[in-house]
Amino acid sequence: MADREGWFVRPATLDDLDAVHALAGQTGPGFTNLPNDRDALKQRLERSARSFAADPTAPDDGLYLFALEQQGTGRIGGTALIFASVGTKKPFYSYKLTRLSQYSRQLDRIVTTNVLNLVNDFAGASEVGGLFLIPELRHGGLGALLARSRYLFMALHRERFGTQVLTELRGYQEPEGVSPFWEGLTRRFFDLEFAEADRFHALNGNQFIADLMPKHPIYTILLPQDAQDAIGKPHAQGAAAMKLLEAEGFTYQGYVDLFDAGPTMQAEIANLRTVREAMRATARQDTASPGGPRTPSLIATGRLGAFRAWLAEGRVADEGATLHLDTAGMALGQLADGDSILHVPLR
Repeated sequence: MADREGWFVRPATLDDLDAVHALAGQTGPGFTNLPNDRDALKQRLERSARSFAADPTAPDDGLYLFALEQQGTGRIGGTALIFASVGTKKPFYSYKLTRLSQYSRQLDRIVTTNVLNLVNDFAGASEVGGLFLIPELRHGGLGALLARSRYLFMALHRERFGTQVLTELRGYQEPEGVSPFWEGLTRRFFDLEFAEADRFHALNGNQFIADLMPKHPIYTILLPQDAQDAIGKPHAQGAAAMKLLEAEGFTYQGYVDLFDAGPTMQAEIANLRTVREAMRATARQDTASPGGPRTPSLIATGRLGAFRAWLAEGRVADEGATLHLDTAGMALGQLADGDSILHVPLR
């Protein structure tokens, strides 16, 4: 646990603007939920602050942005976010990849091909995204802490989110930053270079693509082979994230992004592993002698702006109803003896 001690997840604030902007400068093309634009990031932090302060009785268009902070130094090492409900105020478009078989009686032949259909199937679903961790921290479980903290936040605030959650992974790009899907299909309808379109996409969403792309099904066999191969394939830097999502319970069911054909993963919030395995408990200061059995755990506490999530080793008691933490574990969560928490034993 030593290499991940001292880090915790909390709601990002406007005071984090400089740090978040610095992180956005490291993400690269296609990372649309964390645009490298200071004004856009400021607007997202302000929108997030309004969402944490609001008191909705049902899912709305709230955005919740989180930061990974190092205790003591105040250093920001990563971000993650949740959109409470997508596709309600404006359509949330995706392509749905399906198989189409056609039969010629004269030739006695069946031809089967993939087809991309423009759909708005996720209206009302929640979305997680914006997960970025600086490279030197991509070890020791901090990525999992950052990702899974969002699921614990949803578990603590179920009334604010839908029944389904999705996430869009950045699509495959060549080493030089070229998107084969963009070059093979989308660019044909826009007079834009990939980098220029990517920036516009990050700042304004994908409505402009849906406006100008054909509304009829697209037969993938008509696309260049490299564009076909890119459909549903994640960016090289997203392969590990895809494995984490699959372990959490997300599945890929043929939905892809309009922009770069990156895979859209989906799950029921109630079926997420973190949500299913989370146990409500009372935190207690551990007074047992050193060397007693301790379990590494993901822990969360607090409502809305007071939310925190962190990793610590605890001693489980009362069939999981009590978690005894040492002084450092209590301090990291700003806990007092007897506070309520959610905890998930790590495997």
